[in-house]
Amino acid sequence: MSSMAPAKTALITGITGQDGSYLAELLLSQGYQVHGFIRRASTFNTVRIDHIYRDPHDLASKLHLHYADISDGSRLSTLIAQIQPDEIYHLAAQSHVRVSFDEPEYTGDVTGLGTTRLLEAIRQTELPVRFYQASSSEMFGATPPPQGEDTPFYPRSPYAAAKVYSYWMAKNYREAHGIYAVNGILFNHESPRRGETFVTRKITRAVARIKAGRQDELYLGNLHARRDWGYAPEYVVAMWQMLQQPEATDYVVATGTDYSVEDFVRFAFEHAGLEWEQYVRTDANYFRPTEVDSLIGDASKAHAQLAWKATVLPQQLAQIMVDHDLAQLDGHVVDVPGIAPWNTP
Repeated sequence: MSSMAPAKTALITGITGQDGSYLAELLLSQGYQVHGFIRRASTFNTVRIDHIYRDPHDLASKLHLHYADISDGSRLSTLIAQIQPDEIYHLAAQSHVRVSFDEPEYTGDVTGLGTTRLLEAIRQTELPVRFYQASSSEMFGATPPPQGEDTPFYPRSPYAAAKVYSYWMAKNYREAHGIYAVNGILFNHESPRRGETFVTRKITRAVARIKAGRQDELYLGNLHARRDWGYAPEYVVAMWQMLQQPEATDYVVATGTDYSVEDFVRFAFEHAGLEWEQYVRTDANYFRPTEVDSLIGDASKAHAQLAWKATVLPQQLAQIMVDHDLAQLDGHVVDVPGIAPWNTP
C-alpha cells in the first residue's frame, strides 16, 4: 500500500482576486484539491484563474468553482459541509479603502460580517478546518510604525474598521471554540494582477500608456503616504505556511521597507525612461477623508517561525509591473508568472 498522505482540500474565498489566483496556483502545485467561491454575475470575472481552470467534466481537474456570496450564511454552511475542506483561506472582501468611505454599510457587511458567517459555519459543521483570515495593515491606521503583532490598532477607514472586527472575531473563535484560526496581517502587496483602480497598478498602467503615447497625464491623491510594498506571489506563500504550523497564531507579513507613493511613482517612470514630474498631477478627489500616513511592517515573527522573508523589494516590484504593462500594451503577454518554486522551504 502507498504511504502517501491523501491530498488536502482547500477552499478559497475571493479566488478570482490577485491573492486568490496566486494562492490557487501555489496550492495546486502542492497537490491540493482547490475549491473557490465566485459571485454570480452577468459577466465572468475569472481572468486571473482562466489559465489554471480546466473543464469541470475532466476527472483530472483539481480546481472547482462554486457560486456563493459571502453575505449568504446558509449557502456558506451548505457548501462547507459538502466540500469538507481541510483549510479555508478567507480572502473575499470589499477591499478598496477609498470606496469604503462611500459604501461603509456594504463594506461592514462583506468585509466584517462575512468573516463571522464563515467562522460560524465552521463551528456548526464541527469540521476540523484550519482557517486563514486575511487581515490588513490598514488596521494599524494612525499608530506610528514600525507595526508588529502587538501594535495597537487605530483604523482610519470603514474598510480598516471592518478588518479589525474580523481580526477579533477570528481570535475569539480560536479562544472560545478551539477553531484553528490565524490572522495574517499582510502589508501592501502588489503584482501585475493587481486591480487597475489600486494606486500601484494605476501608476504602472499609466507609465506604459504614456510611454506608448496613449495617455498624457496621471492623476493621483496623496503622494506623501508611506507604505511597505511587497510582491503578492511571495505573500501567499506566507499564508500557506501559517496554516501548516502546529499552533494557530497571528503574523505580520511585510518587507520592512519605507517608501512613499512618490517614490513608487519615481521608480516606475524612471524604469520607462520618463521624468515623472512632467506627467503626474494631484486630484483632491483621490484623497481619503482620514489619511493613513505610514504603514511599515515588522515581520520578525514570520522570519523566525515561518522562515519567511520577502525577496522582491519596491523598486524591483515597480519594474516587474511596468514591464508587464508595457508588454501587455504590445499584445505580447497576459501575465507574469510568480516566483518559482514559490519560495517554499
